[in-house]
Amino acid sequence: MNKQIMLGQLHAMQEFFDRSTGSLDDGDSGVCPAEGMFTAAGQIAHVAQTVDWFMTGAFAEGGFTMDWEGMEKQVRAVTTISHAREWFANAMARAKAAVEAHSEAEWAAALPAGPIMGGMPRASILGAMTDHTAHHRGALTVYARLQGKTPPMPYM
Repeated sequence: MNKQIMLGQLHAMQEFFDRSTGSLDDGDSGVCPAEGMFTAAGQIAHVAQTVDWFMTGAFAEGGFTMDWEGMEKQVRAVTTISHAREWFANAMARAKAAVEAHSEAEWAAALPAGPIMGGMPRASILGAMTDHTAHHRGALTVYARLQGKTPPMPYM
């Protein structure tokens, strides 16, 4: 896949996520619709973590980490939306840098064998990241509405 297209996908993903969740602020950090679910801050942190997870796993010798428990602990340690947003912004910067750091041939090469998209071209992680991010921005718009806020349309 062409690097400019990949960077465009990442830019749009970040823009839509930031816009969709923009009505949430630090006062909403602990909002959680049901016990055991991620808080609003945790949802954003989870998205940030997943961006890093995809980008790291695509090139890691052993593929994607499956330490779900450890990853959940990291997310649950994030208690403010500002901290989660900072992680997300940094994860997106790292993702864009990773696109630039690898050749188009490397992005076209197959992901490591395994249960996470094994054998698919590395560039296919961008579609998975976009889907994952869209899923969570949708959930976060519900969190915002539960607080009486109207989230803006992501595409305007």
